[in-house]
Amino acid sequence: MIKEKNILRKVKELGKKINRDYKDKNPIIVGVLKGAFIFMADLLREIDIPVEVDFLSIHSYNGKESSGVVRITHDLSLNIQDRHVIVVEDIIDTGRTINYIIENLKTRRPKSLVVCALLNKKENRIVEIPLTYVGFEIPRFFVVGYGLDYSNKYRNLRYIGVADGQ
Repeated sequence: MIKEKNILRKVKELGKKINRDYKDKNPIIVGVLKGAFIFMADLLREIDIPVEVDFLSIHSYNGKESSGVVRITHDLSLNIQDRHVIVVEDIIDTGRTINYIIENLKTRRPKSLVVCALLNKKENRIVEIPLTYVGFEIPRFFVVGYGLDYSNKYRNLRYIGVADGQ
């Protein structure tokens, strides 16, 4: 669906936008594990302003299906109060997970809070979410690769492909 060279070109573009928008702001980049780790690593290499990095781990999927229940399995270690925060996600699907993350992080009183998503699957949206940085708009297909998985497999693919049976 999306070739490696196109992903890397888009990541470079997103990094440039973040550099421009957050110059002199020292943001905290929060990666949502596990799916965003490859995207976040590549994105960080394109960001040349000072940043801090933290991770949040969320569980909401069983195989290909969203369980509808979102829970934090690993919380932030940094204090985000009065800080600019950029949440880095692999994919925004129904919006439930990122909405849960945003609402949770808002209670910690960051100075600003935005989302950077590699993939946006708008057709599946149940909860509308403002996305500041988006890599690609994709259709309803279940995708794997570049950090995205199916039952914890295929994360290591250098491209994004449609899972079999789609």
